[in-house]
Amino acid sequence: MNRDAKGVEGGMKREAKIVRKTKETDVIVELALDGTGQSRIKSGIPFMDHMLSLMAAHGFLDLNIAASGDTDVDDHHTVEDLGICIGKAISEALGKKEGIRRYGQAIIPMDEALARSVIDICNRPYMAYRVPLKKSKTGSFDVQLVKEFFRALVQNSGITLHIDLLSGDDAHHVAESIFKSFGRALDQATGIEPRLGGSVPSTKGIL
Repeated sequence: MNRDAKGVEGGMKREAKIVRKTKETDVIVELALDGTGQSRIKSGIPFMDHMLSLMAAHGFLDLNIAASGDTDVDDHHTVEDLGICIGKAISEALGKKEGIRRYGQAIIPMDEALARSVIDICNRPYMAYRVPLKKSKTGSFDVQLVKEFFRALVQNSGITLHIDLLSGDDAHHVAESIFKSFGRALDQATGIEPRLGGSVPSTKGIL
């Protein structure tokens, strides 16, 4: 983790550690919002390791994950619980959300694939996921599970998230453009806006 990162609340580091242990999974997530994109990820699902490392690198998150689960059944439980833990970590790291830009968006290409992620950090969990796929498998991984990952992340982080696939045929390229665009949009939305002077970006005075 980037130990020099500073948040806005009295110099507090915007970091979190989440531990979740169930009969199906065992997940530990350490996240720092003000990082440099460093990651150490072992989820037991190599494709998710790859996607999460891309999300961290392009979103300038420092992200450490150690997870195991009942992948002998399928990847669903582990993917969902990764989303739960990362969502909780984002929420905890943001604290009172003082001084953040709140909104973020990014459109990222990966060869023929082009994905757009739009974020509102508003404490109203909602996801619109418009990603039509001709083929959902890349290797042994079902890219349809990406939706379950982000659904869990949204519910546990309290963000509104719109993900749109603007073009793309290859399931791997589609997933890669989604994770990169989400990471970049999250970095933008969680970034500090100096003109706010540390206040919450809402006319209600609270998020």
